[in-house]
Amino acid sequence: MAIRAGSRNLITDVAGLSVGNSSDSKVKSGTTVILCDSPATAAVQVLGGAPGTRETDLLQPHNTVEAINALVLSGGSAFGLDAASGVQAALREMGIGFEVGTQRIPIVPAAILFDMLNGGHKEWGRYPPYRELGHAAVHAASRDFEIGSVGAGTGATVAGLKGGLGSASSLLASGTTIGALVAVNALGSVTVGKSRHFWASPFEIGDEYGGLGLPHPLPADAVAVRTKFDDTALEANTTIGVIATDLILNKGQAKRLAIAAHDGFARAIWPSHTPFDGDLVFALATGASGRTPEVAEFIDLCAIAASTMSRAVARGVYAATPAENDPHPVWRSRL
Repeated sequence: MAIRAGSRNLITDVAGLSVGNSSDSKVKSGTTVILCDSPATAAVQVLGGAPGTRETDLLQPHNTVEAINALVLSGGSAFGLDAASGVQAALREMGIGFEVGTQRIPIVPAAILFDMLNGGHKEWGRYPPYRELGHAAVHAASRDFEIGSVGAGTGATVAGLKGGLGSASSLLASGTTIGALVAVNALGSVTVGKSRHFWASPFEIGDEYGGLGLPHPLPADAVAVRTKFDDTALEANTTIGVIATDLILNKGQAKRLAIAAHDGFARAIWPSHTPFDGDLVFALATGASGRTPEVAEFIDLCAIAASTMSRAVARGVYAATPAENDPHPVWRSRL
């Protein structure tokens, strides 16, 4: 199965999507929005034990709404759910939304991560900044966008390192495109022990996150369980992501794709899906290819969903940049 990265190596290689980031360097937090050119089929799977979400019930296959207008990933813990209100406001101003009589209601599910103890100034007054960050992210949306310490990844951390916003894409031999976007703020570690080698190394395309491969032999601490519990609050976690394809999928198939993409977390983060992570994956199917997958292709799609998500996780940490009062160093500082 021949796999190569798309031209951008971003989720926006999937036709019909754009991404916008908005950050507050003082708060050391931010918001990322994924906009759908046309309403897209969506689903969600939560496997972490401490999620924070908005409008995820409507994504269940048995519920009425079939498609959504946007997705939001945000920092700020529960405060960050306000970002979806800002995104809704911007989309309504554009006349975008689900028609109900004379009204248009933008459908904008959201998920948040905990970045409240990362050295940023969180005394923002009566109202948190996330509604305005969400509104600004919509107006910043583009096919090209930055990864690393931006948007929802601005203040993210992992065990021993700064986290970040990552993205990657894969082109299958069939012509199908699949892309991943992830804000990496995990309790666990993305590297093998305290080395520079990423757990996601077997899936790397070219040298997109350093080209180091796996260490040989494996270091003695390779499988040691190393978490943020060693140096910060146990609850300060969660990895949230989106997996997308240009195929036509129904909500049940999209949910299966979201489940498969969680395997990408497990292959890139050790440990993942803990009781103190709110690990979540949204799935999007834009249908831009005009094709519905056969059974064999859907199996391939689920496998590549996992590998693409793994690559996105590593790329987010690899691209992180330092800021004042960071609790952890960036990956590039590790020798």
